[in-house]
Amino acid sequence: MIDTDGLQWRKAAASSANGSCVELAPGGRGAVLLRDSKNPKGAVLTFTRAEIAAFLDGAKAGEFDDLA
Repeated sequence: MIDTDGLQWRKAAASSANGSCVELAPGGRGAVLLRDSKNPKGAVLTFTRAEIAAFLDGAKAGEFDDLA
């Protein structure tokens, strides 16, 4: 289990007002943590910085536009 107490979670400024968002926080050893903002005590996914960068690059390039 990942200790998330004291982490500085953040979400996109353009995130939904109804709380349907994901939040990110820096983890140890260069990891990036991700959680559901509606369930802050729920599951936390761990990614490398390279994985997050690849996802963001894909999102910026429109690779996921068909899902929205």
